[in-house]
Amino acid sequence: MTREEKAVVIEDLTAQLAENATIYLADISGLDAVSTSDLRRACFKANIKLAVVKNTLLAKAMEASDKEYGELPDVLKGNTAMMFSEVGNAPAKLIKNFRKKSDKPILKGAYIEEAVYIGDDNLETLVNIKSKEELIGDVIGLLQSPAKNVISGLKSGGGKLAGILKTLSEK
Repeated sequence: MTREEKAVVIEDLTAQLAENATIYLADISGLDAVSTSDLRRACFKANIKLAVVKNTLLAKAMEASDKEYGELPDVLKGNTAMMFSEVGNAPAKLIKNFRKKSDKPILKGAYIEEAVYIGDDNLETLVNIKSKEELIGDVIGLLQSPAKNVISGLKSGGGKLAGILKTLSEK
């Protein structure tokens, strides 16, 4: 690969890093062709972009990027596959489900909305991360519940009061 080709690849990687807020780095070495094809197919169905990259070029792209990746460039050893997604926990769920059939892919690290996660032991944490839409739904549900409690209390209280008045009037 010539120096110009490397520069083009670094520019492309830098652009991809800039436009994606969710980036996962995984080790897929050791997967046979069928498993790799299944992984790529699963990524496509889950709307996750999967690309195998050279570690040195990715490290240079991370340096050129205006985001702070912390310790993430340190995990760039061996084979590295990048996963881009719009949903923060989608790649983690995909990795967890894929691991039911195989021991790979192994999570090297992840960058999600300015937070850096290093190591495969963070996979369960990443699976449990809620998306922006889920958090908004939770907040709306929490805001609605006190109002619903007040309304149901008033409705039930009105029914009790009417029942008490009716019983007293019958006596």
